[in-house]
Amino acid sequence: MKTRYVALLRGINVGGKNVIPMKDLKSLFEQCDFSDVETYIQSGNVMFSCEISDVAKIKKEITINLKKYMGTDIPLVLLSAEQLRNVVTNAPLWFGAEPALFKYDVAFLDPEINAETLLPKISLKEGVDCAAAGHGVLYFSKLIEKESQSRLPKIIALPEYRMMTIRNRNTTLKLSELV
Repeated sequence: MKTRYVALLRGINVGGKNVIPMKDLKSLFEQCDFSDVETYIQSGNVMFSCEISDVAKIKKEITINLKKYMGTDIPLVLLSAEQLRNVVTNAPLWFGAEPALFKYDVAFLDPEINAETLLPKISLKEGVDCAAAGHGVLYFSKLIEKESQSRLPKIIALPEYRMMTIRNRNTTLKLSELV
């Protein structure tokens, strides 16, 4: 029985780095014998189906083929369709409640990272930033009018930053619908 997955690639087509056309990315996944391959926007979101249930094996196959094509390691987070839907349905009540006032993001974490352990390491500006841990994710919001005061960009200084990929709420919702 085939399972539907979404691969969230980190750092694809951002600032002119790690550029890969979506048709090439789709082809790369098809070469892995995955079916029903689709990409969504240019930031490395790939949905596909496969009969393999071993997530580590799937991730290894993708990683090897990406490295052959790109010439460098491309970190990724791999989720089943069910896991992605759970990220959406289990979001905190405040997440997405006031889109005119706040920007909302989801940090998808490598399975080696515990969200509850990581959360206290993240510096938040009171009245500007909000964060909550979920299963394999962190939910963030930033007050738009004080975005320049947000401390969330400091997350890049954490060693765990290399093992996560961030998507905005709208992209996360759309992927949840498409997958």
